[in-house]
Amino acid sequence: MSDLARLDGKLAIVTGGGSGIGEATAKVFAEAGATVVVTGRRSGLLERVAKEIGGHAMVCDVSDQAQVRTMFTQALQITGQIDILLNNAGGAGPIAPVAEVDMEAWVQCMNINLVGAMFCLQEAARIMGAQKSGSIINMSSLMGIQGYPMRSAYVASKFALIGITETMARELGPLNVRVNALMPGAVSGENMDRILARRAEAEGRCAEEIERENYTDVAALKRWVSPEEVGRAALYYASDLSSAITGDKMKVDCGRF
Repeated sequence: MSDLARLDGKLAIVTGGGSGIGEATAKVFAEAGATVVVTGRRSGLLERVAKEIGGHAMVCDVSDQAQVRTMFTQALQITGQIDILLNNAGGAGPIAPVAEVDMEAWVQCMNINLVGAMFCLQEAARIMGAQKSGSIINMSSLMGIQGYPMRSAYVASKFALIGITETMARELGPLNVRVNALMPGAVSGENMDRILARRAEAEGRCAEEIERENYTDVAALKRWVSPEEVGRAALYYASDLSSAITGDKMKVDCGRF
């Protein structure tokens, strides 16, 4: 591995780190030499990941600002710096047309995907700005640049994260802090399986048909993205490979254009 891709001596926080993209990225960061704090709501999953990578597990619901502040304070005590934030925690939100969507579930999705992300960004901005170094990676989505039927809450939250990324890149650039966004397409795993099942029920179609029409057949590479592939893209933004890049957004989608 190129020295520029190494994260030796750096501390990384990965929210939503107990499964999926978060888990995969935590492992990629650890393999590159980082000390990794994995956070999320499910302690059992976090402890397993932390043990596998020699990292630290911290239970934190990002929609609770007090928990976020406590988590960042504890993480800061490990090495005295926070060098990387993968702002990844989030949920799929309600799957329904706008005219019929449960607004309580809609707001709950925004509280996790957007307000929770902002709680983390505010703490990271304060800490990294003071130390005048750091890399923040916001986990948006392909649905952060194009609308998608039945997914208004998720789409709204991920569009907003792109705007926040560009705003923070301008705010923090003078302080030597970079802020970028990843936009995965359909990523294989339990989360996508749940979404397919819910869409199949909502649309009255089989999951396999929805999968082909909307996810795999429409991709140039004709396949799913793996969580590890998103993790390697995150490593690019986290490391000095991207030292001149901020305010950027990168699709990781097997060519769904």
